[in-house]
Amino acid sequence: MRNAEIADALADLAMLYELDGAIRYRVLAYREAARVIRQSPVSVEELARAGRATELPGVGKTLEQKILALLDSGEIPAAAKLKRRFPPSLIEVTMVPGVGAKTARRLYDELGVTSLEDLRAAAEQERIRQLKGLGPKVEENVLAGLGKLADRGPAERLLLSEVLPVAEQLAEHLRAHPASDAVELAGSVRRRTETCHDIDLIATAGDPAALARALLDHPLAATKGSSGEGGARITTHNGVAVDLRIVAPDAYGNLLQHFTGSAEHNVELRERAVGMELSVSEHGITDTATGEVSRYATEAEVYGRLGLAYIEPELREANGEIAAAAAGTLPELVAIEDIRGDLHCHTTISDGHDTLDGMAEAARARGYTYLAVTDHSASHGFGDHVSPARLEERIEEVRAFNSGRRGFRLLAGSEVNILPDGSLDYADDLLAELDWAIASVHTSFKISKRAMTERVIAAIEHPLVDCVGHLSGRLIGRRDPYEIDVERVVEAAARTGTMLEINGNPNRRDLSERHARLAAEAGALICVNTDAHRVATLDNMTYGIATARRAWLTADQIANTRARREFSRLRKRARR
Repeated sequence: MRNAEIADALADLAMLYELDGAIRYRVLAYREAARVIRQSPVSVEELARAGRATELPGVGKTLEQKILALLDSGEIPAAAKLKRRFPPSLIEVTMVPGVGAKTARRLYDELGVTSLEDLRAAAEQERIRQLKGLGPKVEENVLAGLGKLADRGPAERLLLSEVLPVAEQLAEHLRAHPASDAVELAGSVRRRTETCHDIDLIATAGDPAALARALLDHPLAATKGSSGEGGARITTHNGVAVDLRIVAPDAYGNLLQHFTGSAEHNVELRERAVGMELSVSEHGITDTATGEVSRYATEAEVYGRLGLAYIEPELREANGEIAAAAAGTLPELVAIEDIRGDLHCHTTISDGHDTLDGMAEAARARGYTYLAVTDHSASHGFGDHVSPARLEERIEEVRAFNSGRRGFRLLAGSEVNILPDGSLDYADDLLAELDWAIASVHTSFKISKRAMTERVIAAIEHPLVDCVGHLSGRLIGRRDPYEIDVERVVEAAARTGTMLEINGNPNRRDLSERHARLAAEAGALICVNTDAHRVATLDNMTYGIATARRAWLTADQIANTRARREFSRLRKRARR
């Protein structure tokens, strides 16, 4: 059984539990396990059969037993029991954007909706609006969501975070092979797009056939395709197609440039070449007058032959990069090594998995000189864990941690909820005690664009709000952004000195690259943060920096590339 099938079964069980009203943490535990299993590049069936599935994060003995039952019988007993209460097709209803488990359960209980067809009929017949708290707008959103679900098509794209670790592992394996001369990632993985469809690897080799066999023999290979001196193809256990193309060293730059793309970038490159009486392809650059073909070992030589400065992969999206390369005005993009601190993370007092000390030590080990600990405020849905009294205690804990230390500092912060009227859910006197306040929308998404815009701008104009987090509220492939006038928000942020966040959570990457570029051009300062909920997800900085680079941002445009004292002077509360 492939990892994706196991993950689907656990995700379905999580949804069935949620439909049944199970406690929130049980639902989250099964969803997290499904995510881990889906991303695992090794066979989870083999791990479970060997009694080693518990080596995967979030998979305990109970869950391993459920996986074994699934492998032996084709179904998880707990899921079979719940399917006798709810029709399996009800799970499909929860996949419609904007329809969660609670709404689906109400539609099932009160309108008899059991399938996508039932849902469409209920919306078209205007029966959903008859339910308390649901109105015509919900029906409109349901029909739009059904349309989006139908438009997605069969080819699933995975988050970069699900593909990049596999791609890097394969590339490192091939680089270490004695037959290898050079191996590089290409395609959307190299451009660090939000989602990817497959993995492209470009290589040169002293023994091409031996390098191709090395890919076929890799433990990540679930299925194996053709191989030979020109390359090889496999599909990994998490369902990602991998293409290895092997070329002579003198054409390595041509092939790498071509297969890195994007297609739109390559079209513009070919159009430029035509104006120079040249033709560009993966095989080389041809002089159309003489037929002479020039091949290049590096991408820099390919771009140089066309009169262009080297263009970083993240910029190759036909967004003006070729004109900038011709004019010599390409930016020097921010790099992950430029980051000096992280300003958004969570600990065990809200929904984090690691302690204050654990997160601090992990940040310090990464070379950071500061870390803001920003647990969720109470109205986010975590009871009294971060009540005003608990936040006061946290402030004292941070002060105690910092006492006598040099070289690294914790900042006492909070991720404060922006309430529907634009107010915050802590009093000003408490906010004033914080070192850092990041304000985010976590509730009441379904309001008008004007109301949401005014709501966020009210928070931006609050003198004690340092930054606005994950502005659009989107979850890539799972939840659309709420409606908001980004241009007005960006103007307000620039005017007030309120920073805007690029959230590195790979499910969010919010600000998007387009909005981040807009914000920077308007003069707003950007923070790149991880939104880490455990030590391991401090690695989310990789994805935040990917978005920043795709947004053409330099280190100067990112606030947390500064040393702590210089960064502190940038905050508007420090300038009052």
